[in-house]
Amino acid sequence: MSQVFVIDHPLIQHKLTFIRDKRTGSKDFRELVDEVATLMAYEVTRDLVLEDVQVETPIGIANTKVISGKKVGIVAILRAGLGMVDGILKLIPAAKVGHIGIYRDPKTLKPIDYYCKLPTDVSERDLIVVDPMLATGGSANAAIRFLKQRGARNIKLMVLIAAPEGIAAVQRENPDVDIYTAAIDQCLNDHGYIVPGLGDAGDRLFGTK
Repeated sequence: MSQVFVIDHPLIQHKLTFIRDKRTGSKDFRELVDEVATLMAYEVTRDLVLEDVQVETPIGIANTKVISGKKVGIVAILRAGLGMVDGILKLIPAAKVGHIGIYRDPKTLKPIDYYCKLPTDVSERDLIVVDPMLATGGSANAAIRFLKQRGARNIKLMVLIAAPEGIAAVQRENPDVDIYTAAIDQCLNDHGYIVPGLGDAGDRLFGTK
């Protein structure tokens, strides 16, 4: 079974409060999501492998470490996942970015895919799938399925808020994918929205309804 990591750093929890607040406008919402994605990326990448190197400082030789050549990829679930990409790229500017377009049918709540554009070497990369919300788990599972069909082997899922139902769905279908979230909320309502959640992340990011 995959692991679920709740990243409860005080800065993340503080910013998440304002992300949830319905009075927060799109500009501030985008900036906060970007900032939280950067902070969460520290924990999501904690297990990157290091190797020993030597560098010459102005004073002498230092025995130190660098990341051991492992390639990282960020895969945004459109459209709300776009709001988290730049925050991660601030830490890992060499990461390649893929996009998977999925929307949820408002009646069936089932995921429907319409777009997929990925780096050609996904099988060689540590992939971080990003989406602000893990609600039913349908979109996340569909995105992970697309990646595995294209050879991906090392995948993590990073979200701001998760519902217990979504966590269970991902663990059931993809027990090899660890989940990173800033909060686990109460449940889903009849429309498949997380309660209390933060509303529709895509609409709040881009000022649409």
